[in-house]
Amino acid sequence: MSEAKGKQSWFGAAHRKLLAEPIGIKNPVTVLVLGICSALAVTAKLQPAVVMAVSVTAVTAVSNLVLSLLRRTIPNRIRIIVQLIIVAALVTVVSEVLKAFAYDVSKQLSVFVGLIITNCIIMGRIEAFALGNGPWASFIDGIGNGLGYGMILVIVAFFRELLGSGTLWGYRVIPEGLYAANGGFYENNGLVIMPPMALIFVGAIIWIQRKRNKNLMEE
Repeated sequence: MSEAKGKQSWFGAAHRKLLAEPIGIKNPVTVLVLGICSALAVTAKLQPAVVMAVSVTAVTAVSNLVLSLLRRTIPNRIRIIVQLIIVAALVTVVSEVLKAFAYDVSKQLSVFVGLIITNCIIMGRIEAFALGNGPWASFIDGIGNGLGYGMILVIVAFFRELLGSGTLWGYRVIPEGLYAANGGFYENNGLVIMPPMALIFVGAIIWIQRKRNKNLMEE
């Protein structure tokens, strides 16, 4: 999309496309296979997955916006360094906000908040889009890709926590009376909360999406 098209309206068809495509047929996780490491590491529970999704969305959107504003003033030979500094500053802000307002979740996420700096989705969108388009379009693109990434995290975390722990967001969903220890028939699947199972869930989502979009690879 050219910069001229992005100036047609604040939220025209071009901007809606930027927001919608990463959630669907151009999802950064299932199509471009980016951000897989954190998708495997933080999806054993729903709450940290949602917090990570919001954090990455915020960093992607704001870094896109800032780099788009600065794109004509950054010498090409140092652009990667500038990008890393800006992304690192934003991640530091996110990390401090989490420690101040969601300390328990921050502890669960551990080093993975800091590793947002190396998330390929963020650097990829800066290089592929923000450095060649206007601030508003870049901001929308960042939100769209962050939401696409977050959607996969939430889906995987939903099933992993439900099947592996019998809870959602820490609240009991599968009644205690159904468990074998209480005379029932159900047992939590401990395999589901292990990292390899997250890869299987992501793989299943990739298969379903590509099955439903047979022409995806040609687009």
